[in-house]
Amino acid sequence: MRAYLMAPMLAAVLSLAPAVAQTLPSVSVPPDVERVLRDYEKAWAANDAKALAALFAEDGIALPSNQPPARGKERIAQAYAGGGAMPTFLRVIDYRASGDLATIVGAYGPAGQARDFGKFVLVLRRVDGRWLIAADIENANMRMGPPPGPAPKPAAG
Repeated sequence: MRAYLMAPMLAAVLSLAPAVAQTLPSVSVPPDVERVLRDYEKAWAANDAKALAALFAEDGIALPSNQPPARGKERIAQAYAGGGAMPTFLRVIDYRASGDLATIVGAYGPAGQARDFGKFVLVLRRVDGRWLIAADIENANMRMGPPPGPAPKPAAG
């Protein structure tokens, strides 16, 4: 591998250490809220965009990484199509509820690993006694891809 490719890769690996060291502890949530998270994980792992969209309110909105916003179950299913198929674990780092609204601030990563690869915020709304996702935003903890700026020039030789 050429030396000019090694430096960006090494920088990316080293950048993970501070993110892991700053991990916030998990908090517990009521069982009906926990069920939303576990159903989300199951749908994501199965790459089942329709099941994932079914967790949203009719007018729900998703703000997935690297995509435009998606409003409504049909658009949300389209936004998540082809994005899963990886066992993922969602954990809660902050939970607040008042009446028929709740917020979850959390972190996610591959199931079975003790590392957070990203974070999310869910706004839940109780509809007919059931918590549904009104809004979902997520993003990764680290930049994916090359650093900004001009590409390094290959070494002569």
